[in-house]
Amino acid sequence: MSQIQDIYQVDFSRPIHVYFIGIGGISMSGLAEILLSEGFTVSGSDWSRTPLTERLESQGAAVHYGRPQKAENIEDDVDLVVYTAAVHPDNPEYQETLRRQLPHLTRAQLLGQMMKNYRLPVAVSGTHGKTTTTSMIAEILVAADTDPTISVGGVLKDIGGNIRVGSSELFVTEACEYTNSFLSFFPRVGIILNVEEDHLDFFKDLDDIRSSFRRFAQLIPEDGLLIINGSIPRLSEITEGLSCRVVTFGPSPENDYFFTDITHDDMARASFTLRFHEKDLPVRLGVPGEHNIANAAAALALADYLGLDMEGAAESLHGFTGTDRRFEYKGELHGVTVIDDYAHHPTEIEATLKAAADYPHRTLWCVFQPHTYSRTKAFFHDFARALSHADRVILADIYAARETDTLGVSSALLCQEIRDLGTDCHYFPSFEEIEKFILENCIPGDLLITMGAGNVVNIGEDLLGQ
Repeated sequence: MSQIQDIYQVDFSRPIHVYFIGIGGISMSGLAEILLSEGFTVSGSDWSRTPLTERLESQGAAVHYGRPQKAENIEDDVDLVVYTAAVHPDNPEYQETLRRQLPHLTRAQLLGQMMKNYRLPVAVSGTHGKTTTTSMIAEILVAADTDPTISVGGVLKDIGGNIRVGSSELFVTEACEYTNSFLSFFPRVGIILNVEEDHLDFFKDLDDIRSSFRRFAQLIPEDGLLIINGSIPRLSEITEGLSCRVVTFGPSPENDYFFTDITHDDMARASFTLRFHEKDLPVRLGVPGEHNIANAAAALALADYLGLDMEGAAESLHGFTGTDRRFEYKGELHGVTVIDDYAHHPTEIEATLKAAADYPHRTLWCVFQPHTYSRTKAFFHDFARALSHADRVILADIYAARETDTLGVSSALLCQEIRDLGTDCHYFPSFEEIEKFILENCIPGDLLITMGAGNVVNIGEDLLGQ
């Protein structure tokens, strides 16, 4: 997108005025907050006021609201403009930066440059589990008084938001593969949780995705560390010939950190033994779901690398109860338990619904809002199979996000596919109709999960507000 050939380099010892197009995004707002803490002048724009933008305003940022964004929002004293992949080339603010030949960076480029300021930057990557694992790491590091800086893609109650600005040499961030953005990073420690098909509106296929993760691993320097899931198929294609040290985690004894003796309590929370260096570490998790065992193992492998007290690290994971929109308990409605979850990929949906199966309930309801037409088309049959783990399914319209082409898919078609698999499924084009159906059909003892990466969370919150 950029017409400027050389990547602008920020001198963090000389604060300037930075403008963020889309400042209210979960990652953009965190970067803006870090710059504010370093004495930078920060301004930006977003479509509407949110708790994240209000937090930035309370710290001194100037935020312009409204859609469409306007060229005149770019003040005369702006030195640098930061934008995300969601910004289209015809965006009026972006066009103004070109007209004035202002330096600009992508969100990932700015984040990568920030990582250079820390002796020990940690990047958490993977198709799934980044936010939860980064949050687990945050829990461990804060409990150990390491005073880290943390950038997480969700709201973590224990750090009071999506960002924590510390004063130590530790910096931990999520590393997203979409548009190869994590290839702009400079990690000393990299974590790869899993590698699966996703974002097929950008990547050609799974091999293309695997190639991207391989290039991410190659960013880690010789004195660094890669912590990677040993269950990833054809693992050597990603790890072979790396200059850094590589350790693996997983359920088999061939891994450097392997988990065994798995049990679950009556709220679907796992306990297990983590074995490493001929030691046995008992671990009890405070969040439900089998998938969180691997996330915890990755977080504990990092704790071991940092030389932290491992019993204390395990204990802090027991106190970790999750981030917003990750199997988040929202409340009870006439005896119906309401949970919200961000799952929007078939693997995530299956993991969440399997966790819910172990959670106390009578009937498991899933209200799912597919996210983007391209993802729905690419995983159409997989979505149907994954959602069939619920007893009853309700579908909302597809959340288009950045897309305009429907690609011939719809929630109505997905509904029929789910019915063909033998699962009761209903589709309604409006949230109001979904809420009415829930009130008429859910009974005390049922478990209702609102699920998706769009605004489906509003359904449960609206019902609980009635």
